[in-house]
Amino acid sequence: MRILYFSSRDCWPPNTGARIRDYYLAREMGRQASVTYFGLPNSDDGRDPTPPPPDVSGIQEMVLVPKQARYTPWKLLRGLWGPEPVTVLNCETPQGRQELARVLENGRFDTVQMEGMHLIGYLPVLRAASNRPRVICDWHNIESEIMRRYSETVPSQARRWYARRTALLLERAEDRLLQNCDAHVVVSERERQKLLARVPKARIQVVGNGVDTAYFSTVAGEAAAEPTDVVFVGSMNYHANIDAAVWIAQEVWPEVRRRNPALRLCLVGCDPAPEVRALGALEGVVVTGTVEDLRPYYGRALAAVAPLRSGSGTRLKILEAMAAGVAVVSTALGAEGLEVEAGRDFVLADSAAGMSQAVLDLARDTAARQRLIAAGRKVVESLYDWSALARTLYRIHCEVAGWSAEWE
Repeated sequence: MRILYFSSRDCWPPNTGARIRDYYLAREMGRQASVTYFGLPNSDDGRDPTPPPPDVSGIQEMVLVPKQARYTPWKLLRGLWGPEPVTVLNCETPQGRQELARVLENGRFDTVQMEGMHLIGYLPVLRAASNRPRVICDWHNIESEIMRRYSETVPSQARRWYARRTALLLERAEDRLLQNCDAHVVVSERERQKLLARVPKARIQVVGNGVDTAYFSTVAGEAAAEPTDVVFVGSMNYHANIDAAVWIAQEVWPEVRRRNPALRLCLVGCDPAPEVRALGALEGVVVTGTVEDLRPYYGRALAAVAPLRSGSGTRLKILEAMAAGVAVVSTALGAEGLEVEAGRDFVLADSAAGMSQAVLDLARDTAARQRLIAAGRKVVESLYDWSALARTLYRIHCEVAGWSAEWE
């Protein structure tokens, strides 16, 4: 089978949630099929996209076509008054369409996996390919839900209004996508049910987010005897993570420090926004910026927190922490969509007082922390390893294309 993995980004290094999902699913399916990765990395982030090393990648070929500048005044204006949301306009480029058409004709693919609804502008190009490959849309999130939740937390009235309008345009585009792809993949049953309620005839299956359990399990044997760090991991230029970082540093951490001055909050993730960088000036708060390897930070961690108050999809940061043998404290939204149970697999805390108390309790009660660690590791090993998830995804590709789904 020949699969085109079509994404709005590059997948290396796998240091964000979206890149991690792209890389591992493409790599694992590449062990069974011929996978070409076609990516549209950002041209305005100051980073040169690089392909994954050939010795660790199952991707046969990688084609990268940088996108033009995003969020330009013209695109913002079109997103304000036009029919397409600005997040979709950010992905559209004539060069991208031209190169995609060339790759489609040369590759003669059986299926195309389109990563997210922001690529809907390329759907006519995919449908025009002469051999008519089946198109499967992989929904990392429900983008209209993210934007609607963002509109409820952003302080600026103008941004709130723009976000609400963008959410409406995104929802309309999502409905068109649901009606015009051969199949869809979502990361949780909750999102599957929400989309089916909108378009009941859509063919939607669940392939959750995962974790490289073998990679992170090496942390467990090297964990600090008396850990004092509490880590929040994520892309620190993403609005939901920015909001979460500011909230925990300003509203939660002062009480934790007052009652246990030895504890330290580490905000670990790439490209921290100015609001996040400023938090490093607070007592007991460390902002690392981009790191090459998360495992040393998990190895020193008393707990990992997911203080999310907006966003959608499922959080790879929770799965990574559990695989690394770290107890997790999360809001309900942070753990949304994961097959985990509050009190058994993680500690649920939605308020500032609740989150500070949860951290302090874990610092005091080693036995309770070890019970959470054991339960969390059991969950990820049984449900969330990337290799098992890729088997399910490959089976979906085979069913859509009419192939026999045999995994060697």
